[in-house]
Amino acid sequence: MVTTTSEASRYRSRFSNGTHTAYSDTTPDKGGGSRGFRPHELLEAALGSCMNMHLRIYADNHGIRLGEVTTTVTVDRKDPSQAAFQYSIAFSEALSPEQTAKLFQVALTCPVHNTLSRQIVFQPAGRGKT
Repeated sequence: MVTTTSEASRYRSRFSNGTHTAYSDTTPDKGGGSRGFRPHELLEAALGSCMNMHLRIYADNHGIRLGEVTTTVTVDRKDPSQAAFQYSIAFSEALSPEQTAKLFQVALTCPVHNTLSRQIVFQPAGRGKT
């Protein structure tokens, strides 16, 4: 569970899972101060981080040396009927074409990708103080 709390700065928010804390904000053209991740960047980070970790776990379990793994994710929201997550994955170690193909398949089985691929519903858990 992550809890988000507004900060004194106009739109900046602090979010925490109880152990780690980070900040979100919006851009100056929208009234923010750019003093944290934009909300859509957090979606991109969730998918990119999950793919990255999932690949490394798979590689460790199958004796594949990856070196550094870099995942880049951008969400394209131009089409109002869909959100397109565009991604790239790079490995610092040379891999065979078969290993690369398999790893790209594995990336698409990460838990966040699986979650984002499902029908999404929003359910209020309760109301705070009014």
